[in-house]
Parts: sequence; C-alpha cells; structure tokens
Amino acid sequence: MQRASPHGRYDCLIVGGGPAGLTAAIYLARFHLTVLVVDSGKSRARSIPLTRNHAGFPEGIAGSELLARMEEQARSYGALVQRGKVETIEGDAESEFVAHGAGGPVRARTILNATGVVNRRPPLLDEDAHARALQRGQIRYCPICDGYEVTDRAVAVIGTGERGCNEALFLRSYTRQVTLVSPQRQHDLDAGQRARLADAGIAIAGPYTRISADETAIHLLLAGREVAFDSIYPALGSDVRSRLAGALGARLSGEGCVTVDRHQRTSVPGVYAAGDVVLGLDQISHAMGEGGVAATTIRNDLAEKSPLRR
Repeated sequence: MQRASPHGRYDCLIVGGGPAGLTAAIYLARFHLTVLVVDSGKSRARSIPLTRNHAGFPEGIAGSELLARMEEQARSYGALVQRGKVETIEGDAESEFVAHGAGGPVRARTILNATGVVNRRPPLLDEDAHARALQRGQIRYCPICDGYEVTDRAVAVIGTGERGCNEALFLRSYTRQVTLVSPQRQHDLDAGQRARLADAGIAIAGPYTRISADETAIHLLLAGREVAFDSIYPALGSDVRSRLAGALGARLSGEGCVTVDRHQRTSVPGVYAAGDVVLGLDQISHAMGEGGVAATTIRNDLAEKSPLRR
C-alpha cells in the first residue's frame, strides 16, 4: 500500500529510479518513512539487455526487468514512484526542500540524488541504430560487466588517450582481437601508451568515417576499408547528472561527481547522493550498496532531529 506524505511533505525525495534510488526507496519505506521517487526513466541500467554478473541471477536478467522488480518491491512497502523530471530544488526557511517539476511542487525533509550519468555515444550512429546494436550486444559500455561475453571475439575500443588505452588493455585479458580506434580525429597517444599497446598486440587504427550494424556484426569504415567487429566499446567518457546537487551547493569533484562522506552525505545538510552520480565503480551492485547506506543514514539523521516512533 502506497503512503502519501503527511502535512504535504515527504521524509525523503529520491531523484532517480535506478538501482541506487530504488534500493534506498525499499529501505526507507521499510523504515516506515514516507518516500517519493521521481524517475525520468533514463537509468543506464534500464538499457542493459542482459546482466549476467548480478548475484542471484545465474541465467542473467534484463536491466528493465530488474528495475521493474525493484520498483514493485518499493511500492509494496508504501513508497510512491512517479514518472517525471525534477527541474529545480531549493531550500526553504524551515530547513526543508521544495522540488519543482511537471508534477508541481514537492516538499521533503531530505533529498537523495540518485541521478546517475549518461554515456557518450559513438559519433555517426543515430539513436535507433544505437538502440538496436545495444540490444544485440554489438555496443557495450562496461567491460567489467560484460567483458566475459566478448571472450575470443573481435572487439574495437572507440577512444584514444589514457582512457582509450586503458580500456583496450583491460579487454585484452579477454581476447587477442582488440583494436583501438580513434573517434573522428587522430589518436592522442604518447610513446609510452603506444609501446604498451604494441606489447599487448593491440592494433591502432582510425579515425573511422562510417559506422553501421547488421544482424551479424558492427562495421567501421577505416581508411576506406570496412572492418567488421563483434562488439565495440565506446571509451568516450560520460556526463554526470549532478546539476541538481550542485545547484543546492553540494561539493562536486573535478569530474563533476557529487562528493560524499562514507555515509553518502554531501556537503549540504539534508542532501545525500548514491550510485553512479558519486565517483565509484559504476556497477549495479555497488550502486545498490550505496543506496542502502544512504537510506540508513537518512533514517538515523532524521531520528536525531525528532524521534521516529509509531
């Protein structure tokens, strides 16, 4: 049974319904606190075709299915989950927060930022083609998650510099067929990086001028020749969704991630963060762990302000 907020406010507003946000919602609802999750539906986990390294699912589980189960669990204990987008959040004179979005203003005693990050997509690939290639496993973003799936397959890493070099070397432990391809510009590799790649037997190519995919492979046009790969890994970085936390005054890292203490508190009292928006491992299990820590901290911090009694 879902619980509406008493007195027009929630104990916690969670921005983001990915693994971190929904884990926190489950915990908070089971603490008998009122919680509202506002989710834009754009969690990176939702686009995972099949995660096979999440404990407890030996055959794997689709990211969308995992989130649906977590949302059902949160709702079953009274959490409210709404689709929408929080545009702004501001503090008020009562040391509470007011969030504004399409659903109207929402008052909350605490805020949990679980807004995640957005992967930078490979250039020259439109959204529909990207979605199809992602579902077929021809585009992959996390070698920690699914490097096992490309064992002994032909793989291209799209990137350059330190990020591209390191990702190509990481994938080399799964397959001998690794090519580092520059994205629409010449490679930015120093002599040491080139030597490490050469020592590992990793080819250096690019830039590519066309990308396409069919049912069997993903293709890159390299120096006028089309080369087929089983999968490509864009090593182009990501954009952190930390705007709301930053606008509240929360301290951010140089990469734009929200800085937290070991209990997921930000530098602003009453504001917390968990998941990929915090610098970390970018793993579902890690985000869920941070969500549980954040929820427990929120519960204890609220109890210090006023006893939580039924």
